[in-house]
Amino acid sequence: MKLTLKSVPHIANKVAIELNRSGVVTFTQGLDPVVHAVEKILITNVKKEMALEEKANEICEEHEEDIEFMLADERQLFFMIKKRLAPEFGVILDYEERFSDIAHQILDELYEEDLINYDVAENRVKNIIFNAMTAFVAEDNELHYAVVDKIKSYKKRYIPGTDEYEILYEKLYKEELLKRGLE
Repeated sequence: MKLTLKSVPHIANKVAIELNRSGVVTFTQGLDPVVHAVEKILITNVKKEMALEEKANEICEEHEEDIEFMLADERQLFFMIKKRLAPEFGVILDYEERFSDIAHQILDELYEEDLINYDVAENRVKNIIFNAMTAFVAEDNELHYAVVDKIKSYKKRYIPGTDEYEILYEKLYKEELLKRGLE
């Protein structure tokens, strides 16, 4: 799953909660500084991918006439351009590798900023961070479908993309997060 700025605070909370629950990590300055450090790294990563996608879109738009003339699949072309430019932007496209890299960055930041202490192997702590991120992604997918199903069950029809739908979606999404202990 692609990381978004909207999901960053939730992932950061999940990482901090799982580190705290693990019993192998102690927080030196509390939960909030850990959450903020994780958010900082995730935001940087998401913004890199956004810049990459913006550049890929620009290239597609520059060659729009050629794409139409050759009847090329624009989505496939976009992905090929994104794949080619990814190293230049410092973006890892394989999500497992990407999450592993981010987990390592988070661990380094938390340790360097003296936000955590641990007496176990570094890899064990990194795995807790990695598993928290991948678990959130899986839970987020379930959350999304639960919210969409709930909206569909209402008597009133809400049209996706409208302000009314988005407001309701956000409200129900937050309620689901709270119910599942992710917020």
